[in-house]
This record gives sequence, structure tokens and C-alpha cells, in this order.
Amino acid sequence: MTTPSETAFTIDTSSIKYGVGVTREVGYEINRMGVKRVMVITDPKLTDSAPVATVMESIRAAGVDPVLFDQVSVEPTDISMKQAIAFATAGNFDGYVAVGGGSSIDTAKTANLYATYPANFLVYVNAPIGEGRLVPGPLKPLIAIPTTTGTGSETTGVAIFDFLEMKAKTGIADRVLRPDMGLIDPENTRNLPGMVVACSGFDVLSHALESFTALPFDQRSAPEHPGARPSYQGSNPISDIWALKAAEMGAKYIVRAAQDPTDHEARGQMLLAATYAGIGFGNAGCHVPHGMSYAVSGMVKEFVAEGYPVNHPLVPHGMSVILNAPAVFRFTAPTNPQRHLQIAGVMGADIADATDEDAGEVLSGLLSKLIQTLGLPNGLGAVGYEPDDVTDLTTGTMPQQRVLRISPRPVTDSDIRQLFLDSLRIW
Repeated sequence: MTTPSETAFTIDTSSIKYGVGVTREVGYEINRMGVKRVMVITDPKLTDSAPVATVMESIRAAGVDPVLFDQVSVEPTDISMKQAIAFATAGNFDGYVAVGGGSSIDTAKTANLYATYPANFLVYVNAPIGEGRLVPGPLKPLIAIPTTTGTGSETTGVAIFDFLEMKAKTGIADRVLRPDMGLIDPENTRNLPGMVVACSGFDVLSHALESFTALPFDQRSAPEHPGARPSYQGSNPISDIWALKAAEMGAKYIVRAAQDPTDHEARGQMLLAATYAGIGFGNAGCHVPHGMSYAVSGMVKEFVAEGYPVNHPLVPHGMSVILNAPAVFRFTAPTNPQRHLQIAGVMGADIADATDEDAGEVLSGLLSKLIQTLGLPNGLGAVGYEPDDVTDLTTGTMPQQRVLRISPRPVTDSDIRQLFLDSLRIW
């Protein structure tokens, strides 16, 4: 019997409030949501920062006594997630505020989930690493206040972490994880180092590119019931609009934002682009570059990216994604050359005389030039990987079926292996 094709897609997103100074309105929003006991979640480097101070003051002014948890790990692990879960469970909170990058926001989502519906940690984790169970009901209110210009986590129902036992990233994906509100405040990004802005900006671009080029939603199999429809549904007409605009804005502002910390317009626009891309990929999904990136980040040896205040090896998420992207888009372009050319065009590529056969090189060439301009490493080889590592990287990638299955072109072990080899050097 032939499995019927999907005929519907869903668009979900958080409420968004954007503007200079909106962080100061978090107390008002907490009161509006009826929260009486709130956990504020951030990482140690932000403990004494202006954004956290503003959040704590605003909540106190609203008559609520916030409790600070500042032990989020940059690039969270299952261990750091469990620490936050234990804190949230013991605190009996009825609301959460996350201040920081995707690490803080994803940690808040996870703490909210397991404090609300206690379970063995792997119960909600994506299969095949975990059981991939659906969340049984609504969560407590969560407000996300991003301080980086990339993840779009304030709009998505996904939380990503390193599963240390497997040296690979995985995560939890369910619509109910999505924050109730994102407060998008350009003031919160002004002190970010240039490389952090560049890496997070490349995450924006890849979110947009991957969601726009993903397998169309109506080429997936229909779910067994409406509740089983995945968060990552494939490209669709509404996500496409957000993805194209995010790609246009990201390409326009990323260099300015990374190279000039005083360019407040550029940093504000990158923050907005991250939200746009989040709405797009939060419903359409990402595919192969993100699938490969999780192994790259999880198996890092000695590389430490400049501008990241960590005492351990780290390939930042945006870097681990974009170093694979040129090879991937050459691979996927034959599935829909016009779609690849269209998004390359809105990013500034000259596509006037480009043919379908040119699509992969046009888009990949555009990305390669941006990677060079912003001083990122020249491929995976420059962050410590060698051809002998490709087998392990491939093994770490193939369990990422949540994203790989919406690749517009099916990927096998041998395909992933070749893509890693092609990504060892970009130019």
C-alpha cells in the first residue's frame, strides 16, 4: 500500500517584540502572563552584564522576585542541561526568562520541559539517540531575550545539546518548546566580538538557505495523526517568505556587523534577520549542513575560535555549519537549480546569465567569498580535522535523521563521507 503524501503544513511562532530597550519590558510581560516565581537562565559570562541586570531590575520592579541560574554552558551538554533541570525542578517555578544566545534559550526550553513533565532524560530526546516522545501538554511561560545575532532560538521549538557519550549533538524538537515571547533588543548585541557576530550571522544565513532549499512539505509522507506532524516540515510557501528576507538581510549586513561594533544599524538588522530566519526554519527545518555540523562541533579536538571566552576546544555552531555549506549546496542544487539561484540572487549574486548547471557553484561561491571576507577558517582541515576523521564524522552525522530526512536530495553514508572530504578545504 502506498503511503499518502503530506497535504498540510503548520506555521507556529513566538510573539515577537522588537526595538531598542524592550528588555526593560520583561517585568510587564511576566506580570501579564501571571508568573509569580520566575527562573532567569543565563551563562556565567553574562552574570554581571547589562542585559541580565536590566532583566532582574525589571522583574523586581514588577513585584516578582527572580531567581538567577547562571551556569549555562556555551554549547550545552546533556550534563549541563541536567544541572538546569535539577535547579528548575527544585525551584518549583511557574515561569522562565532566558537571557543569552541559543545556549541559554535552549537550556531554558529543556529545563521548562523536564520540570513540568519529569522523565528520564532520553525520553524526549530525538530518535534514534533518544525515544523521541511527544511532549504530553503545554509548558510554563518562557520569555527569550537573545544577546547574539544568529540562532533564532527565540522562535523555534528545538533545543540542541552535545550528547557527550556519543560525542555528537542531538536535541529535542516539539512545538510546545517554543518560547511564548521573544524580546529582540539591539542594545543587547553591542559588545559582541566580531568573530562571534560572524559565526552567529552565518548561522542566520544557513538557516535561511537550508529552509528555503529543504524538501518541499508535500513530498513528505503524511503523519499518522495531526499531533505527529514534525516541527521540521520541509519548505513551504510561508516559510519561504521569511527565509528569503532573512537571506537578503543577512548577506547585506553580516560583514558590517562583524567588522564594526559601532554599526548599530547592522547589528540590529542581523538580530532581526535571525528572528526572520527562525520563523522560516522553525517550521520548514534545516537539513544537511546542520546535520553535519553536529558531528563537527561534537568531535572537536584542540581548536578554539577567537572571541569565545571558553577554556575548552570549541568550533562555534555557526562556524561548524557554514564550513560544510558550500559543498552541500553544490550537492543539492541539481534538485531545484532555480530555487538555489533565486536565494543566491537575493543575497547579491549576479544570476542574470546563470544556467541551471551553474546554480551550485553560484551559491557555493557566494558563501565561500563571505567566509573568506570574514576571516573564518578555510574548511574543516583548518579547525583540526583530517581525512582519517571522516569516518567518525560520518558516523556522528547519520543519526541526525530529524534534519537529514528533509534534505532535498537523499543522503547516504557515502554521500556524507564525500561531503566531509569536500569540506576539508573550501578554496
